[in-house]
Amino acid sequence: MSTTQERWSLPAERRVALAAALGALAVFGAAWALLHRGFYRRDQIVDTPVYQRYGDEMLDGKVPYLDFRVEYPPAALPVFVLPAIGDGHDQRTYKRNFERLMILCGLLAIAGLALALSALRAEPERLLAALGFAALAPLALGSVILTRFDLWPTALLMLGLAAVLAERRRTGLGVLGLAASAKIFPVVVVPTALTYVWRRYGRREALVCAGLFAGVAALCFLPFVRLSPGGVWESLHRQADRPLQIESLGSSFLLVAHQFGAWTVHLNLSHGSQNQGGSLAGALAAIQTVVQALVLLGLWIAFARGPATKERLVRYSAAGVAAFVAFGKVLSPQFLIWLLPLVPLVRGRRGLAASVVLAVALVLTQLWFPYRYWRLALHQDAIASWLVFARDLVLILLVVVLAMPRREPARTT
Repeated sequence: MSTTQERWSLPAERRVALAAALGALAVFGAAWALLHRGFYRRDQIVDTPVYQRYGDEMLDGKVPYLDFRVEYPPAALPVFVLPAIGDGHDQRTYKRNFERLMILCGLLAIAGLALALSALRAEPERLLAALGFAALAPLALGSVILTRFDLWPTALLMLGLAAVLAERRRTGLGVLGLAASAKIFPVVVVPTALTYVWRRYGRREALVCAGLFAGVAALCFLPFVRLSPGGVWESLHRQADRPLQIESLGSSFLLVAHQFGAWTVHLNLSHGSQNQGGSLAGALAAIQTVVQALVLLGLWIAFARGPATKERLVRYSAAGVAAFVAFGKVLSPQFLIWLLPLVPLVRGRRGLAASVVLAVALVLTQLWFPYRYWRLALHQDAIASWLVFARDLVLILLVVVLAMPRREPARTT
């Protein structure tokens, strides 16, 4: 077969990829519309009032981190202020505008997935399966996706990763810098991406890419650091200093122990969330932080010790984000949004198995959030406690599926 015949840029293959991507965008739009119907509308728990307060403060001329406290990094600010423009402080108008902005971010995430699959030269079956999963996954997760801004950093993560896979590594690392400046979690794929660049293109190129990542992040942070270093530090420290959140892995064990009468839950209502209080909960939070760091370090080392292929870059990126979610001392339902376009990008049986495991985690989450959340948080509802426990174990299984070394076929003598 000639080089020309093998190229992904063949017109027929491009048409298939474009048709699959457009179809996925349409399906995602339809799924988004369905999230406003039926039982999806019940008992919603929303964050948009917090975002609206940030947006209104900025429109009133106040400076984030200096004049008012902001929980999130600077690159998140645009998605808070844009829906507030011209809304007259009306909550319903802001919510509607915010949802429109988030559907655009969701479409960008789907487009990033399509570009990444194109760079991987995915066959039609893989294209349809991955794009179909990502487009329909919001229905499995539920209404939480409508009122959280996590699709914004997720879209940036997917576009940055797609750029790296398409050999536009400098652009990719710059976009990842923007993604990490919107919400911290994309930083976990950066060591893997830089290792990939170093192994394939040399140390100098990796250093240039690292500089671009740091430079973009600095451009986002430094103006606010200059105006209010204490305000920016407080925002970052507040996130790092959070206690053991009620839905996290360690907390789920305590919730199950509570069902057997072996533990009494002491609520810690702080940091804008419901958390486990007490010395044991504090110790579990510290242990989880250490375990999270060790698992991520292990994944980065494992990637560095193997071949620097595009498929391994995708798999270890997905494993890193999944580990960050599963082992974190905070595990809010919206964190699963980060995985929706990333996990189905993984190739073959492993990718299929990981997508099935993720789908189970999404459904388990929707079975208790938002419908049983307050019964869980305030009264330790037995059904919700077991569902959280099961979901957290399934997320551990997802990390195992993604990170498990490939079996090598036995050699015959």
